[in-house]
Amino acid sequence: MIQEKIAKANEEAIERVLNAQPTLLAIGKAEKDIPGMTKKTVLHAGPPITWENMSGPLKGAVIGGLIYEGLARDEKEAVELAKSGEIIFDSCHHHSAVGPMAGVVTASMPVWVLENKTFGNKSYCTLNEGLGKVLRYGAYSQEVIDRLKWMENVLAPVLKVALELSGPIDLKTMIAQVVQMGDEGHNRNKAGTSLLIRELAPYIVKTQFTLDEKSEVLKFMHSNDHFFLNLTMPACKCTMDPAGGIKYSTLVYTMARNGTEFGIRVSGLGDRWFTAPAEIIDGLYFPGYTTKDANPDIGDSCITETTGIGGFAMAAAIPIVQFVGGTPKDALNYTTQMYEITLSENNAYKVPALNFRGTPTGIDIQKVLETGILPIINTGIAHKNPGVGQVGAGLVHPPQKCFEDALEAFVEDIEKTN
Repeated sequence: MIQEKIAKANEEAIERVLNAQPTLLAIGKAEKDIPGMTKKTVLHAGPPITWENMSGPLKGAVIGGLIYEGLARDEKEAVELAKSGEIIFDSCHHHSAVGPMAGVVTASMPVWVLENKTFGNKSYCTLNEGLGKVLRYGAYSQEVIDRLKWMENVLAPVLKVALELSGPIDLKTMIAQVVQMGDEGHNRNKAGTSLLIRELAPYIVKTQFTLDEKSEVLKFMHSNDHFFLNLTMPACKCTMDPAGGIKYSTLVYTMARNGTEFGIRVSGLGDRWFTAPAEIIDGLYFPGYTTKDANPDIGDSCITETTGIGGFAMAAAIPIVQFVGGTPKDALNYTTQMYEITLSENNAYKVPALNFRGTPTGIDIQKVLETGILPIINTGIAHKNPGVGQVGAGLVHPPQKCFEDALEAFVEDIEKTN
């Protein structure tokens, strides 16, 4: 009887995931558009965490965010303010948002605004800063602040007007295309960024901004292969949110990490987080760096794996093994293994190398624990010290304890209600 209820609930949950229609609507502003945002709110990646327990990259990003907002003049003032209790720290996921790596969002930051057209829920994400010393890796030097200000004052206004001219963009169809073009939507976003530029360029040139400003925007997007990541993430976020809160469902609708803890949320258990210490990523390091330099796993970007892309779609992006480690055969094996712990195959994201089989979609905590197979995540590696930046990329699994604790809580809930 209980298993029948679970099966029915999971069927409803996965239908919501597969029927989602993530759509790019506009460029907005965090304070104005993100629910619950205030001038002194700082959102971050992963489950909730206090200042004292934050990792180096997250603390650095908070410091940079406070300086960017003009709430602090320098590192010393920013640290004092962060410790004071005046700043409201909260998970991006509690505000329909997601953020890569440290994931820090502050009031003045421009954000992509997406809507799941099937269910009407929205999601938000900042714009990708590019490579090098950037806020998401905890950097907060003047060049980082200057770039953020340029993004606020030039990049976002140009893209905002271009989107008004173009109208909404169907991201589900675009992501389906990029998966067939060799992206997996997490660590490889070359095709996605290219398609986005192709979509927006005709409208960017129609805007009334100066030729230099329009050229700067196009060059900035072109120079950053990960620009599209900040769209795949909120596309996955607004896809998964309607699948939360379905009684008896064992579907994982959130995976996220804050650099200290890894957390999951399960549909039938609502907004409760199940956390455990984040793992160190196994991967390839840039010259001069080793695992001793690595921060534990960090960022909201594994929402992509939760939705059936990212590491779950590595068979579609076989060249990624040159970046994260392994062989082409490994990429195929990672994807095929994930079918054993998921509820369905994706009806949109299909893998050419697997005869256009849909990617494994909808992690089931029961199957994870029955098989002993943990979800595979491919991700960047952040240096443990703020501001150093990315030091490599590789593969990581969530801690098994997250799933064990979630299933234990799930069983307790069932026993209370039956």
